[in-house]
Amino acid sequence: MSTRTDFLSKVARRVAEPASNAPPGVMNSILTVAAGSYGFRPGGDDATMPTGFDPHAAALFESIVEASYLVATADGVFDDAERNAFRTVVLEACRGSVDPESLEALMADLADQLDEDGLDRRIEMVAKTINRTDQQREVLRIASFLAFASGGVSDLERGVIDKMGAAFQLTEGELQSVLQEVQDAVDEVQA
Repeated sequence: MSTRTDFLSKVARRVAEPASNAPPGVMNSILTVAAGSYGFRPGGDDATMPTGFDPHAAALFESIVEASYLVATADGVFDDAERNAFRTVVLEACRGSVDPESLEALMADLADQLDEDGLDRRIEMVAKTINRTDQQREVLRIASFLAFASGGVSDLERGVIDKMGAAFQLTEGELQSVLQEVQDAVDEVQA
């Protein structure tokens, strides 16, 4: 396994873990939990079969991925290396609940929505879906992890994180706490 692949796998494991402020007994991040329902999306003739699909959890999953995507594409570039890092971390953190084709389709939809609506409108839409403070902090934690995984948090990525934090109405202290948690975890992974 290459050093880069090993690093991305370690980041994915950290993304799959709950945040440091998660309630006792919580074993997985909201991305991992929501991915379980998203992976059960009914399709075709199976739409009437009981599937375990929860539309609220699926919307949460899509919003978490969108928030991360908005940060990852902040500089207007989402090259093959960034796309691969993003895909690797999300798929591994989902622990097999989401197939690669579904994630690719979601990322294509997110690109279209961003082109159509613009960054500020997409941040607003994410903020409407994610309205609990603990989930907002977790979304920013995951988005920050993905920014670090693709080479660190650039000024443009940090700007999107700040805009998202403002849309979530988080304090500067809450935002700094999230970023510090991620920085500490990345430093630990790289050690």
